[in-house]
Amino acid sequence: MLFSSMTFLVAFLPLTLLAYYYMSSIKARNLLLLLVSILFYSWGEPKFAILMILSIMLNYKAGLLLGVPKDDVLHKYRKLILFCAVILNLAFLFYFKYFGFATEITNHALELLGLGSLPIKNIILPLGISFYTFHSLSYIIDVYREPELAQKNILNLGLYITFFPQLIAGPIVRYHDVNAQYENRIHTVSKFSDGIQRFGIGKPCSSRRKNPEKKRNSEKLSED
Repeated sequence: MLFSSMTFLVAFLPLTLLAYYYMSSIKARNLLLLLVSILFYSWGEPKFAILMILSIMLNYKAGLLLGVPKDDVLHKYRKLILFCAVILNLAFLFYFKYFGFATEITNHALELLGLGSLPIKNIILPLGISFYTFHSLSYIIDVYREPELAQKNILNLGLYITFFPQLIAGPIVRYHDVNAQYENRIHTVSKFSDGIQRFGIGKPCSSRRKNPEKKRNSEKLSED
């Protein structure tokens, strides 16, 4: 599903917003956003949603292991756990995005040596795999640095990784920047308006009004 498609603009986004603001519980809202994010991702190719869910489960478990207290026997293996989690995440990305290219390069080298060639698989690239992989890496690295950030609720972690506004086009959002918002976030008309303007034209008007004093000083200097 594309952000510019009529399905998204006329049905998916309005219905999601109506359901979101109808709910009063933050947990219910998080669950709703997770479900619609998976639906959004599954719209074109449902089978790749399974890969994304496996990624969530892998990183959830890795986060719990990295978040163990210092007196836990696993604490001394945190570097090894981080290394394994990073390698597994990058292995997903490498296989789907670069394995075919690497095979072609290897075949060129083998042909020069007269050793034949390897079969090249037709691998379909899952949509947004780079973005949700790097979100996953951000999570486990942040938890390694700050064990208290380990997410105990797999649904919240799933929402961080799959959140549909940034799932297929970015940007990459650091986990420690948004972690607190899964438990508590503030909604205002001003923020909603800024969000609509950012979605429509790329930059909310309020961002140009953040520092009027600086603007006045600049105008004064130009007059002088």
